Formats: sequence, C-alpha cells, structure tokens
Amino acid sequence: MVERDTRASLADDDATLVLLTVEEAARRLRIGRTTCFALIRTGELESIDVGRLRRVPADALPEYVARRRAAKRVA
Repeated sequence: MVERDTRASLADDDATLVLLTVEEAARRLRIGRTTCFALIRTGELESIDVGRLRRVPADALPEYVARRRAAKRVA
C-alpha cells in the first residue's frame, strides 16, 4: 500500500505530465474524485477522451482556479 501511495505522489508532482487522470487532477486540486467528475460533467473543468479513457490536460487546472478566483473577485 505504501508503494502505491508513493507512486501516486510522484505522479502528482511530475510537472512534465501533459495529461492527468481524473484522480491525479482531483489530488492536485485537493478535491474528491466525485467532485472532479462533476466539474468535468458541467464543463467547468476541461477534459478530453483518449480512446476509452478520460484525461484532464495539466494546464486546465490553473485555468479552472483562475476562473474561480476571477468569479470570486466579481461577486
């Protein structure tokens, strides 16, 4: 179990990754997997299909955060 957690942490820290799994994206945003899927479903968080897989572009995460921050400033 420790080995799996270590691999997950390494994937989260790997800045060279272009596409992230939904789980990796959720960990980077510090949200749950279900919440991450909900953001994807509503279009708030960009994702793409790669065959039968769902991936989140790494640059979609800071874009999502920036939109949330801008929306908060306006409110």
